[in-house]
Amino acid sequence: MNVQSIADLGPERRRALFERDAGIEAIRGDVRGIVERVREEGDVAVREFCREFDDVDVGNLDVTDATERAYEAIDDETREAIETAAENVREFHERQLPADWREEFDDGRELGRRFRPIERVGVYVPGGAAAYPSSALMGVIPATVAGVETVCVATPPAKEINPVTLAAIHAAGADEVYSVGGAQAIGALAYGTESVTRVQKVVGPGNRWVTAAKAEVKGDCEIDFLAGPSEVLVIADATADPEFVAADLLAQAEHDENASVVAVATDREVAEAVAEATDRQAAAREREGTIRGALDNDASGVFLARSMSEAISFAEAYAAEHLSIQADEDESILERIDNAGSVFLGPYTPVAAGDYASGTNHVLPTNGLAKVTGGLSVEHFLRASTVQRLSPDGLDSLSDTIDTLARAEGLEGHAESVAVRVRERDEREVDRDRLRE
Repeated sequence: MNVQSIADLGPERRRALFERDAGIEAIRGDVRGIVERVREEGDVAVREFCREFDDVDVGNLDVTDATERAYEAIDDETREAIETAAENVREFHERQLPADWREEFDDGRELGRRFRPIERVGVYVPGGAAAYPSSALMGVIPATVAGVETVCVATPPAKEINPVTLAAIHAAGADEVYSVGGAQAIGALAYGTESVTRVQKVVGPGNRWVTAAKAEVKGDCEIDFLAGPSEVLVIADATADPEFVAADLLAQAEHDENASVVAVATDREVAEAVAEATDRQAAAREREGTIRGALDNDASGVFLARSMSEAISFAEAYAAEHLSIQADEDESILERIDNAGSVFLGPYTPVAAGDYASGTNHVLPTNGLAKVTGGLSVEHFLRASTVQRLSPDGLDSLSDTIDTLARAEGLEGHAESVAVRVRERDEREVDRDRLRE
């Protein structure tokens, strides 16, 4: 990789970095066709796409029973690792549960908010070229913590689905598991088939086909956000270890050739060392081909900033899914950062810790969406309702305000719905006064 100066970036390069879409728009038409066929043809289309894209003839799409068998069959070390990660993820997400509340105000208003889980959700767990048991934990556990009644999982088919992925799905607490991946899985979850019961919301990360399919079904089925392919941006100063920075870049690059990986250094020697270490480490990785594709991505690169302020401005404009701050004043830098999916502070906090086991969620917004939303959380699986009660005095105190605003909007019925109650109360008070006389 070559080091580029941020100050020298031209308009086209900036657009590639800050207006990236990871190739999603280029395949929207193809994805639309896949989703529509699944919607219209159900299992027939799903099985055909499994043969075409995964080279697998799927028998029973429902593989729920296989998850428990896989959990029992895997080795003790792997099972323990799954349970440790699951415990940490569950503990972190339990802290996110909001409490119902109700409060009485002195003027006769009683207001509150209550939270109830969505009844049925679908979680996409990637597969294909790599296995992602961690994504099962990240998607299913927040849903179960929220109290979702039925959590469905879709994961790509294979001649033998990775047993660790199946075991993690079981450990996370999924209720239904389907052997279908890609855009066709999102279509099946969103619209239902003969074998797959329709869900109310689809969550989870995936490649650009999965992400494009989530964008396609949005409106007919709720989604969390567009999550994938992976991204990382590392801010590094003169104290950063180039080997650590390079390792973090490669860790995300190995996900997908459409992944975006960026390092921004305030020191030229560090920037050049990161570029060299990245190329050298890539040559030793099993997934070198995928890594090289990601490193060549127009939204990837090693960049030199003239100051930490310029590095922070770059990071804010980039709004990365994962932001690693490997710099001496990491806390003060964090205070100046608003746009990031998940932040990793210090040299001994690799992004992989959040990917697997620290407890935070690794389903995060990509392609700049960190400017407007955060990562997957318990709240994504909850509905919030407001509750209110007015005493007669409470309604009376608001009546003039409501009447004025309703009539200003030309909505006489709104005004009268208040007035009829005020008049009825006044009449009752008059009647009571007469009785006293």
